[in-house]
Amino acid sequence: MKIVVCVKQVPDTKGGVKFNPDGTLDRGAMLTIMNPDDKAGLEAALKLKDEYDAEVTVLTMGLPKADEVLREAMAMGADKGVLVTDRVLGGADTWATSTTLAGAIRNLDYDLIITGRQAIDGDTAQVGPQISEHLDIPVISYAQDIKIDGDNVVVERQYEDRYHVVKAKMPCLITALSELNEPRYMTPGGIFDAYDAEVTVWGRKDLKDVDDANIGLAGSPTKIAKASDKVRKGAGEKVTLDPEESVAYIMDKLKEKHVI
Repeated sequence: MKIVVCVKQVPDTKGGVKFNPDGTLDRGAMLTIMNPDDKAGLEAALKLKDEYDAEVTVLTMGLPKADEVLREAMAMGADKGVLVTDRVLGGADTWATSTTLAGAIRNLDYDLIITGRQAIDGDTAQVGPQISEHLDIPVISYAQDIKIDGDNVVVERQYEDRYHVVKAKMPCLITALSELNEPRYMTPGGIFDAYDAEVTVWGRKDLKDVDDANIGLAGSPTKIAKASDKVRKGAGEKVTLDPEESVAYIMDKLKEKHVI
């Protein structure tokens, strides 16, 4: 079995978010982590590797520094890492990103593709399903459990207060929830091996069946009208009252806001 896992290097929001003048994220100036949903997808692939001796290839698109998340994945147990990086791919929205990733995946052998449900820097949940459309394969989203049954994959798909059990013939794409599992830690030996290993680096010329009109900022139909840091709340109104007056004050405010 061959599994491709798509991961993304995302800003560590604890370190603050920075923007370029055109409204896109200044990824080169921010601390980064592996996207949590993607890490759960990676762990799912590694469990399948443990059980079925699967080969796990991890794929990412980003700046050259995105090499770091590939080596983290390899230190956790992934077999290969592929970095897609090129200036012409910068500023991509979900459509351009999924087009690019699909173009890279066409160069790989795969039975199963696993992506995270969504990335914490965009929260669109669109890239995984869009990749499946580009590749013309089935997609099962919001996976909370994954099993293999012969040539099929069986997934518990989260749905409000219950779940669906969905079966699809491979090749298939699955989007994973961060609640799917508890990702394993890197091992010391795995870290040494990962930094000794070679990461495959592809650029625009390596993408298969991809039109220039559908990549990068120019090929992104989504345009950013305005971007800003989160709005900080003010200190609010502070009053000092005795208990009875406090109750009356709060009740008046609730009535004023039509809460009661």
